[in-house]
Amino acid sequence: MMMNEATLLSESLLTWQPSAEAARPLAGSQYDYQLARRIACGDMAAFEELYRQYHRRVYTLCLRMTGNAAEAEDLTQEIFIHVHNKIGSFRGDSAMMTWLHRVTVNKVLMHFRKMVRRREKTTEDGETPEPQKSVESTGWMPAVDRISLERAIAQLSPGYRAVLILHDVEGYEHAEIARLLNVAIGTSKSQLHKARMRLRQLMG
Repeated sequence: MMMNEATLLSESLLTWQPSAEAARPLAGSQYDYQLARRIACGDMAAFEELYRQYHRRVYTLCLRMTGNAAEAEDLTQEIFIHVHNKIGSFRGDSAMMTWLHRVTVNKVLMHFRKMVRRREKTTEDGETPEPQKSVESTGWMPAVDRISLERAIAQLSPGYRAVLILHDVEGYEHAEIARLLNVAIGTSKSQLHKARMRLRQLMG
């Protein structure tokens, strides 16, 4: 896709306002495949239909993983531009949302890796420095306020947050997380443990 086409597509996504009354068509692998074929053939109405159906769930996943609304919005736009360009690789072997979920996770993880590489220079052990916060030792709360939890998750370093979200929220196993992040399974387990401990401190 040429740069001006990508710009026009991005602007179209930013200005597209889905109708609240728009009925979502029935899901099905055949329907998903046909929709993908139409998009691959340049049918913008089909792409708008795809965006209307799935942009909110893609954005929500980006927001969970990044903890930052602005980053989530930017990533969502990038993801749908990528989807527009790569929709031809969708073969209908799985549901469209399953495919979009994997694309979204991979894009967010790439975003994290870029952030980590920029910050690695500041530490000797290669781990991203965590924000320091003074918390009182009041013990672990038996019932966690969701807003407070989300704020605490947002304060985790990108590496810790990625593993925590992938494992505890999205349900990925350590072997798959290790493959996605290109780390050892033991590293994934260690990162999850540290993320939970850090979250415990932040929620203290």
